[in-house]
Amino acid sequence: MAAEKLQPILAGRNLVKRYGRVTALDHSDFDLYPGEVLAVIGDNGAGKSSLIKALTGAAPPDSGEVFLDGKKVEFRNPMDGRQAGIETVYQTLAVSPSLDIVDNLFLGRERLKPGFLGKWLHMLDRKSMAAVARDKLSELGLLTIQNIRQPVETLSGGQRQAVAVARAAAFGSKVVIMDEPTAALGVKESRRVLNLIKDVRDRGMPVVLISHNMPHVWEVADRIHVHRLGRRHAVIRPRTHTMSEGVAIMTGAMDPNTHAAGAFALPEGA
Repeated sequence: MAAEKLQPILAGRNLVKRYGRVTALDHSDFDLYPGEVLAVIGDNGAGKSSLIKALTGAAPPDSGEVFLDGKKVEFRNPMDGRQAGIETVYQTLAVSPSLDIVDNLFLGRERLKPGFLGKWLHMLDRKSMAAVARDKLSELGLLTIQNIRQPVETLSGGQRQAVAVARAAAFGSKVVIMDEPTAALGVKESRRVLNLIKDVRDRGMPVVLISHNMPHVWEVADRIHVHRLGRRHAVIRPRTHTMSEGVAIMTGAMDPNTHAAGAFALPEGA
């Protein structure tokens, strides 16, 4: 890997987040490199969600630093993160069922018509938004959804997740984060989402995948961030650690330093 690629695109250093007497993040570190799928795994209560919220501005850390493209950033809310190019697909999908696919893709980013109609009457440029939506869905192979004007509530769970992923891929210029994207999906729909994750990665967009589904993690991840007791416990690779070893490290049953590959794996070629 070239020297310039060694710099993480998104990083956290000594992140601390407390909720009263509960320490959710205990001087945690994080590194996401360009062009990779980084899985984040950990037991319930390990602090995975707090880590992601600290990185994206949903719950700013009490102390520590966040870096994007090597520059220190301070996200005060999720919109700050989005404007910087970080898109998050939450487990709850955060889609509006009553709105159609186009309106969901542009939710919070609606385009106005040029000139007087947009500036003063705030009329939406629906034709432009529909064209962009169709292009993005086509790029991701999602035009099995024939009518992009159909309400999201008429879609299957997998199709709704695809819309959320398409929105993130369309507007995320730096990073896409997916929180348990296959948790409530069937086998066929999960397969579609996993293929989407690979496709987004192959298009050059780094992906953070938070998941409890170990087979999915070992299938799509390039590296795996193991989170334990509020901090980064280890970083491993699927090709150097078995699924059983990963779970053992995650639960504390195995010391990552005893493995021949070491505790902290860098991207390939680094």
